[in-house]
Amino acid sequence: MDGTSPRRGASGRTPASDDSWPPSSLLGSLAAPARGRLLALGTLRRYEAGRVLMREGERTAFVLVLLHGVVKATGRAPDGRHALLAVRMGGDVVGEFAAADGGPRSATVTTCGNVVARAVSREDFLACTRDDPSIAHAVNAAVVAKLRTANNHRVDFTGCDAATRLARVLHQIVVTHGERSGAGAVIRWPITQPELATLSGTAEPTVQKVLRMFRQAGVISTGYRTVRVDDLDRLSDLAFRERP
Repeated sequence: MDGTSPRRGASGRTPASDDSWPPSSLLGSLAAPARGRLLALGTLRRYEAGRVLMREGERTAFVLVLLHGVVKATGRAPDGRHALLAVRMGGDVVGEFAAADGGPRSATVTTCGNVVARAVSREDFLACTRDDPSIAHAVNAAVVAKLRTANNHRVDFTGCDAATRLARVLHQIVVTHGERSGAGAVIRWPITQPELATLSGTAEPTVQKVLRMFRQAGVISTGYRTVRVDDLDRLSDLAFRERP
């Protein structure tokens, strides 16, 4: 990992948090017996905010099954910037690509706040998928969903202006990872303007301009390390409005 030892839970047991895992996540998609087998693997770990769990290009192959918290996957762009590739939350798995093919890590994974996960060796993870077809199917489905999301992300942006692209990025993040609140939702993990710029394929000054426009229109508001969508319907209109 990043050279320091993560803290273990006092009991070493996985917290009972089934209700917090969305059905679209790996853990949320599994039936209780299969989920229990997966959660029996590895060691319970707790990580602080800002911890690098995996580094792009390194030759490690363990898998992290996320139980609580949020991580972000970033990659180095040709111009040297760190591009935000994906966000993963409790219920998701990270590191399965390297576990599957033994290749180098395809991204750097960093915690956004405190994270609880089970660290599973490549050998145990692959053996589990071999022995339980339902887990293998769920892992494969999760990988396909990630690839589809990446493809759709590229296709959806074709011909869109900067405001529409940024609205779609915010809408996707809120729907997938936000906490609903009234007519809106809150993104409680820190996402920076440079990260929004790389996700939306937009220059950072343009992101600042569009965010200011969204704030003035009452669509969003920003606070310390948080973004709140005040009007999710309005954001959806901005993201998916019909073009002449």
